[in-house]
Amino acid sequence: MRVSVIGGSRVDGATYEAAREVGRLLGEQGHTVVCGGLGGVMEATCRGAREAGGETVGILPGTDPRHANEYVGTAVATGLGNARNVLVVLNGEGVVAVDGAAGTLSELGHALDIGRPVAGLGTHEVSLSGFEAVETPAAAVESVERRVAGRD
Repeated sequence: MRVSVIGGSRVDGATYEAAREVGRLLGEQGHTVVCGGLGGVMEATCRGAREAGGETVGILPGTDPRHANEYVGTAVATGLGNARNVLVVLNGEGVVAVDGAAGTLSELGHALDIGRPVAGLGTHEVSLSGFEAVETPAAAVESVERRVAGRD
């Protein structure tokens, strides 16, 4: 399955490692990571997924696919700026949000609006149907897998 991972473009070391662990777990389970393709959570998640042998897709805001982080396997240049946020969450069956600011909040809103289950790890507090706060990278992956499979 494809899982969109959203989050801050500038993060501290602990958040980077948590996002990397999310990516590693997704990669080990054979899931494809979809993200915004740049730095921070996006880079960390792609790095973890690639290190585990997983596939990664970066949906970029600009027009040059070479601007993707080095762990993006497939870069998609959109030229849409932050409007590409809808495409990031639309292309995953579930979403994991790690940390983040206003851009992540917009992606969270889009994901919930189109019916994607969202697992939130240290991100915005949202009390809307479809959002589940989690405490660990493993719980984030489990939450999305369970809800996409309809076991919840």
